[in-house]
Amino acid sequence: MTSWIPIDCHAHTTMSDGELTVPELIELVRARGVRPSVTDHLSTDVSLAVKSVDAVRAYLDELEPYDVACGGEFCFHDSLWRELPDDLAARFTHRIGSLHAVHIPGAGRPLSMFHRTLPDMVTVSSYMDFHLDDLERLAAGMPVDILAHPTLLPLPIRTLPVDELWTEAREERLVNALFDAGIAFEISNRYRPHERLVQRAHDRGVQLSLGSDGHTRAQIGDLAFPLAMAMRVGAEESALFDPFVHGTRAAR
Repeated sequence: MTSWIPIDCHAHTTMSDGELTVPELIELVRARGVRPSVTDHLSTDVSLAVKSVDAVRAYLDELEPYDVACGGEFCFHDSLWRELPDDLAARFTHRIGSLHAVHIPGAGRPLSMFHRTLPDMVTVSSYMDFHLDDLERLAAGMPVDILAHPTLLPLPIRTLPVDELWTEAREERLVNALFDAGIAFEISNRYRPHERLVQRAHDRGVQLSLGSDGHTRAQIGDLAFPLAMAMRVGAEESALFDPFVHGTRAAR
């Protein structure tokens, strides 16, 4: 019998836009047979997020007394992750990078994943190329352990057929960027990736992580889909990302 217990590497509390306090999250996640982590939004460009270096310090101080993985979710397009001093960055068990907005050449500001239209003259195909450009830049330059919800896309194209969006060449770009940077691929329960891409990541040697991206009581700690997907593609339980084994602090 194995003693391995999965860990939800991505979940939010009332310190950003979640509905549970830290103690409530820990209690709920453990009741689901999962180990807890807290990874609130740390960004100047997310509503209700932790928005400054001093606020990040206070956030980590708040988490310190709890038996929980202390993570944070940073937006690539935002500046806060670049401003963290080394002593503060070292206090995280793991850091998550997200593409919540993508740079569009010639546009005044990055395009949010929650914007309802694409800019004029931006086709689905050209958008996907811009998206992969930013994913490659994130992997090359952002000091994170995990790429959150790798298949999250803007609202206008989110429900288009997978094969129209994720060609073999685009999947290879994503997987190779993560492999070269040593960044884990999150199997997100909230924004679920297609199995072909997860299989490609696993076959390439990219580490997989499990994340509910939970904000509500119903979502937090629900790893049924991510864990089943990881097992289907042949991942070993012990090889899945564990902040205490593979994360920022463990690597020191």
